[in-house]
Amino acid sequence: MSVDVRAVTESDFPGWLLALQTGFLRPPNTSDDLVADRLANSDLARTLGAFDRDRIVGTLRSFRQEVSTVGGGSLTADAITQVTVSPTHRRQGLLGRMMSADLAAAKERGDAIATLIAAEYPIYGRYGFGPASWCTEWSVDVRRAGLDPKRTGRPDDGGRIDLSDGEEIRKIGPALHRRLAGVRAGVTDRTTRGWELGTGLGYQLDPWKEPFYAVYRSASGEVEGFVAYSADDKWDDAKQPVNTASVRDLIAVTPAAERALWQYVCSIDWISTVRSGYRAPDDLLPLLLPDPRAAKTVTYVDMLWVRVLDVVRVLESRTYPVEGSLVLDLRDADGPAGGRYRLDASPTGAACVRTADSADLVLDVAELGTLAFGDESAVRLARVGRVEEPTPGAAARADLLFRTPLRPFSPDIF
Repeated sequence: MSVDVRAVTESDFPGWLLALQTGFLRPPNTSDDLVADRLANSDLARTLGAFDRDRIVGTLRSFRQEVSTVGGGSLTADAITQVTVSPTHRRQGLLGRMMSADLAAAKERGDAIATLIAAEYPIYGRYGFGPASWCTEWSVDVRRAGLDPKRTGRPDDGGRIDLSDGEEIRKIGPALHRRLAGVRAGVTDRTTRGWELGTGLGYQLDPWKEPFYAVYRSASGEVEGFVAYSADDKWDDAKQPVNTASVRDLIAVTPAAERALWQYVCSIDWISTVRSGYRAPDDLLPLLLPDPRAAKTVTYVDMLWVRVLDVVRVLESRTYPVEGSLVLDLRDADGPAGGRYRLDASPTGAACVRTADSADLVLDVAELGTLAFGDESAVRLARVGRVEEPTPGAAARADLLFRTPLRPFSPDIF
């Protein structure tokens, strides 16, 4: 029997959600509350199912998203999520059909890029996606860190740390998140629903455990950051506390706020270990410790994947640290981004046009997604054969143009 790929209807949605649960190895059942919550927050026109007769055996959903670019700009993205294929229908091309339908609709809408968080690394490169940001998680042994045990936990810069609650975080958090997007590329917008779910409101898939919240205010009283963290309750045989504080969310828009919040978390009584949660790979945390070895890297992994749909808009949406020109020959077998483009870049902006000029670099569109947000090195990609360099020195020139002092960071999983 042939499998039909199409947008689902409201009556299809419980079966779509069941297929999603099955694909993610969650209990294959759905409550009325779960169906109602997910249905109310899904655009059915962008919710695709693969139908084998009356059973849904594949799922894919997308939604509108804004992603920050280098220099404080942003791009409208087609954010792809909840992608599954049932184990009975693997290797039959269903993911490719759903992805092709979604990307074609995204291009038609005028989205500049598509984004996703990849559950498995090898899957999405064949659809033109490349990893644009990475994240790191540290486990800090507080007792080995060298911090002064007599320290009060209050900032040294005249600012202050105040305990808070979810209600205040919902008020102050969105503005902080937007400020973060102004200084970091790769930040995806966080919706009102995202703030609500992150602070315990709305339907929760897992039992909610209220975290602790703390807010940093500068000496002038301006809110510059906050942290949300939880703690376990463990004591060793000698009746000594060996608790772990796990950071759920930390947004800091100034170095002072970042320093103060990490120093606060690492100075809490009874805490012997701090798990940082996913952070930018160049987060200040290890360097804030007298002994940086106390911050052990436990995760270093790809985060936001980007598929370029509109080359001109992507390259013109950001700023560049120096002036320079580059001709890129992009390969995009079945997609809209293939062709040759001339980029004329500067610290104030850029112009990008199609051209017949000789190529300086030849690369797949997936590699452009990796380079466009400033994290990866064209020289490095050339050395492993993922970028060709017809013009000697062009990869080094590309690094001068594309690389950024701050690595892109995508704090939200979607």
